[in-house]
Amino acid sequence: METFTELKDFVENPHYYEQRQKSLGDLDINTIDPPIIEFISILAKLPYCFTLQSCYGHFLYKDQKNPYNVEPLPTSGNITRVEYRIAYIALCIENSSPGRELFECLKDIPVIDSDYIQFRCAEWFWGRQVNSYALQVEPRRYMTKDKVWVDYQEALHIEKTRNLFFAGLWKLLQSRIERQ
Repeated sequence: METFTELKDFVENPHYYEQRQKSLGDLDINTIDPPIIEFISILAKLPYCFTLQSCYGHFLYKDQKNPYNVEPLPTSGNITRVEYRIAYIALCIENSSPGRELFECLKDIPVIDSDYIQFRCAEWFWGRQVNSYALQVEPRRYMTKDKVWVDYQEALHIEKTRNLFFAGLWKLLQSRIERQ
């Protein structure tokens, strides 16, 4: 997210419906990280948003080199440094009453841990799709990076925050689905 910027105001998008249909048609559930497949599938049922990209967040360290690793960090004391690849979800939100309501709810997610969760825009998403926003789990000091090296204790904190982040998003999503 090298181009992570402040939130932008909604703009009119007369092609939203067609863009959403194309995005949903292109969605390959097999490319989604397993822990968030159900989340992304249910999100696709909301007519006032669609997913652009997502990542569960991955931890790599000396004995774990799989870039798609979704296993919890081990409780081993012999890991000192961990490469963290950010957890995020990038969405296009419709400029409509329910879309703006969702946007306002998403602005509350960083309250979970404001030093490690950000809600902003990414210029390269916005350039391809107006009204696109990204929520990510990343230490604030590295919020413009896609991956960082952190010490093991901070990695544990990020993992806990990531889990709370997705739990909070899941709760928000459930409340939105129940309203339909």
